[in-house]
Amino acid sequence: MLTSLALIFLLGLILGSIFSKLKLPSLLGMLFTGILLGPYVLNRLDTSILSISADLRQLALVIILTRAGLALNTHDLKKVGRPAILMCFIPAVFEIIGILLLAPPLLGISLLDAAIMGTVVAAVSPAVIVPRMLKLMEEGYGAKNSIPQLIMAGASVDDIFVIVLFTSFTALAAGGSFTLATILQIPISIILGIVVGILSGLGLVILFKNFHMRDSAKTLILLSIAFLLIALEKALKGTIPLSGLLAVMSMGATLFQKYTPLAKRLSSKFSKLWVGAEILLFVLVGATVDLKYAASAGIIALFIILGALLFRMLGVFLCLLKTNLSLKERIFCMIAYCPKATVQAAIGSIPLAMGLGCGQIVLTVAVLSILITAPLGALGIDISYKHFLEH
Repeated sequence: MLTSLALIFLLGLILGSIFSKLKLPSLLGMLFTGILLGPYVLNRLDTSILSISADLRQLALVIILTRAGLALNTHDLKKVGRPAILMCFIPAVFEIIGILLLAPPLLGISLLDAAIMGTVVAAVSPAVIVPRMLKLMEEGYGAKNSIPQLIMAGASVDDIFVIVLFTSFTALAAGGSFTLATILQIPISIILGIVVGILSGLGLVILFKNFHMRDSAKTLILLSIAFLLIALEKALKGTIPLSGLLAVMSMGATLFQKYTPLAKRLSSKFSKLWVGAEILLFVLVGATVDLKYAASAGIIALFIILGALLFRMLGVFLCLLKTNLSLKERIFCMIAYCPKATVQAAIGSIPLAMGLGCGQIVLTVAVLSILITAPLGALGIDISYKHFLEH
């Protein structure tokens, strides 16, 4: 395991740095590191690392969402208003509709199989988007209309919405049923996640104001509570729907509102943790990529992914109608809402593991969506923000 970790960090840093020098996103180098070291190419990663890969990826996601919460000013979000709510589900719905229209005639699959594929592909990646939105906030781009906050908050809820739909469709395909209670899980999960996160944040504010300790200790406590919130979601699964990731982000945002100076200091601590977590996340995402699957899908799968992205962009554009955003700012939001990576890596193989007939093609399209949208979306954000957003 130690050798595998050394290879992940060293090669991830080297390739990430090379891609940065080529004016490409460093995460692309990290993805390629995972592909090279993974079981489908050189097979240099220890099986013990691969067996806990999903947990390690979630750890990295918790770090970046906690950092996002510590920088999220809810007053800015309230200023955005209606579009912030619409961005949580409208773009994903449009992308799923796009795949429902394109996949059955092109791939010869049923509407239910296409719906499963759509929910896998439609989730946007906070791990790609959030670090870039935080960078924009630090540099002062898009601040007037709170564009980074809008995209960051929408991306975190978008995932919850899509994953609940994915769970429902796969259950239906496995012989279950699709009920009203299933649909109600979405708002309940979001509301409970926010409430639990706010209560956790208020508890930490009281603790940190009454007990003196170093910021390093506070960082460890905050990270531990974040892990417990994720564990609580798993413990309640099947009884009470709760979004652990949204709770983590809400906890950080509550700290920002009630104890801003501390939140800013802790945010800088988490940005240092993200240096290592980012490498771990994207290398392990890359390790899930089977290039043979990607090649077997060919041009048709590529066409479906790009076609569905156009539907997503249309959804984003409709969300931003009747806002103060300029045309350039709206185009930026459409670009920024494209990258996929973490959710596709986490759930793309589930239909295959369940023995569903669509499992192989869903996994293939999920892999291709990571390879295409993660680098292109990240590159699009990095290239366009200085030209499209007010400084």
